[in-house]
Amino acid sequence: MHLKYEYKHFEKIPVKIWKDAAEGSEHVARSIALAIRQKQQDGEKIVLGLATGSSPIKVYEALVRMHREEGLSFKNVITFNLDEYYPLAKSVPQSYWRFMHDYLFDHIDIPKENIHIPDGAVPMEGMADYCASYEKQIDMAGGIDIQLLGIGRTGHIGFNEPGAWEHSMTRMVRLDHLTRRDAIKDFMQEDAVPYRAITMGVGSIFKARTVYLMAWGEHKATVLRDAVEGPISTSLPASFLQNHPNVRVMIDQSASEMLTRVRTPWLAGSCNWTEDLICKAVVWLSQQSNKPILKLTDEDYNEHGLSELIMEEANSYELNIRIFNRLQHTISGWPGGKPHADDSNRPERAEPAQKRVIIFSPHPDDDVISMGATFMRLVDQGHHVHVAYQTSGNIAVHDYDALRYAEFMAEYGKTQGADTSHYDEVIAFLNSKNPAEPDSEAVRKIKGLIRRGEARGGARYCGLEDDHIHFLDMPFYETGKTRKKPLGAADIQIIQDLLETIQPHQVYAAGDLADPHGTHRVCLDAIFEAFRNLKDRPWMENCWLWLYRGAWHEWAIDEIEMAVPFSPPQLRKKRQAIFMHQSQKDRPPFPGDDNREFWQRAEDRNRETARLYRALGLAEYEAMEAFVRWKI
Repeated sequence: MHLKYEYKHFEKIPVKIWKDAAEGSEHVARSIALAIRQKQQDGEKIVLGLATGSSPIKVYEALVRMHREEGLSFKNVITFNLDEYYPLAKSVPQSYWRFMHDYLFDHIDIPKENIHIPDGAVPMEGMADYCASYEKQIDMAGGIDIQLLGIGRTGHIGFNEPGAWEHSMTRMVRLDHLTRRDAIKDFMQEDAVPYRAITMGVGSIFKARTVYLMAWGEHKATVLRDAVEGPISTSLPASFLQNHPNVRVMIDQSASEMLTRVRTPWLAGSCNWTEDLICKAVVWLSQQSNKPILKLTDEDYNEHGLSELIMEEANSYELNIRIFNRLQHTISGWPGGKPHADDSNRPERAEPAQKRVIIFSPHPDDDVISMGATFMRLVDQGHHVHVAYQTSGNIAVHDYDALRYAEFMAEYGKTQGADTSHYDEVIAFLNSKNPAEPDSEAVRKIKGLIRRGEARGGARYCGLEDDHIHFLDMPFYETGKTRKKPLGAADIQIIQDLLETIQPHQVYAAGDLADPHGTHRVCLDAIFEAFRNLKDRPWMENCWLWLYRGAWHEWAIDEIEMAVPFSPPQLRKKRQAIFMHQSQKDRPPFPGDDNREFWQRAEDRNRETARLYRALGLAEYEAMEAFVRWKI
């Protein structure tokens, strides 16, 4: 989708929406490669401003691939990185110096002397002179030709947090609380996240001749909209880019969801009224006017900018009934299909009456958190249900939990006269471990077994026998760090092998697209790739893939294709299944920006879905779990 004239009233910066982060990143990488080669032809250097975080990872991967496969040389490239935590040594795994070398510099032919990354070990008393020198080095190199940027959830670019001024230069800053919380995934504990950072200023960024701002994933949608559609404000530093003469905003479909032209395109111009878009508009109108769908009038449509839709549909009465029936047909208490029933208006097939089902769970608790009630209903209704835990989840266990288990085994072993030296070593390691230090292999094994035992308990509570519980331990996850390996052939083969063995009629998978580089997305990509590889198998003709969402988000009402309602007792039973995951109770290691426990998030989300259906004029239920069907 290209920026069109009718959207300029809303978007004050050119925005291009790509299918996904991979496609958008490839375009940015190709643009950088073209600029590098053009400078090489002219015998000149090119200066790149580089960012860290999840946004540029796929750009760097594409550039490395071009170097290896297409002969792209970086010998004429000079780089300046945006920022670095302070204080932090280069050798620390969480440093941006380490990040850049892991993802880019160690894999290309750039001269080491051309690499510039802020030094997190500079003495505090020399900081002002160091920052002035860094700024001067950029100017002496001729200024930045292309600057890469991500956008943080506070609206920061670099580490220019809310309150930063437009003409600020390289300096030390104090990090926003939300920024530090987002960094827990790298530092393992909030106390280990630095409070300060060195960053190029907004003014430093503005000196770049071309700026690429990248945003991938649904969790960036709101802040991205505010940055490109809202007013310029010091409370949202990314909004300053509206004043830059050459900014290009690259986002994926998930990050575009809050843009006016995507969320409410009828307010941005003429629409091609597909049935899906009509449903979206009617649901929106019902919510805006606080009326059930069947009470909407022609006047409601006209007053809310939907007169064009009414002109196409003749009147609101028949339109309301059509959309009401569409939503009504998504509700089903039979997620595996109701046997021997007319299924023409049901989300699932009636036959076969007993289906083979696989529930894929990225982490060892996503199954019960996200679709626990549906899980139980599938088992209760006689389907042959399997659950497959895709990763060990071993990094999401507190050290004190691992220590408790290690001490238990050591003490038990001593009562049996066994050699406990192995557990003694684990106990010594955990007692002396630094907060940001990676776990040893033995500790990772213990943490993985803790998650495995909890997952087994949850699945058993849902009614499964042990031979229907599968632990896949996909290799991409097993780094012992929050930074994972790219999805590989071995990961996909594991998924394919299970699919081939069970030959399911139904598959459930986590369709959480909030973080395009996170574990959920990698696990989903593995399933998608396995489906594509197996699409010619005869049994695949009858295999449907249903996507559920994670603990933080739910499908929009107009997107839902199957809504499974459940009662208060069923909601309490789901809660008990979640409680089986004791290591994730109270406060898990990676809580995000939501202080509620997982069971509370799940219940609030399920109740909210039911409330939204009820507000549209549909039946009233205690709670609902929602699914969208994926088609190759």
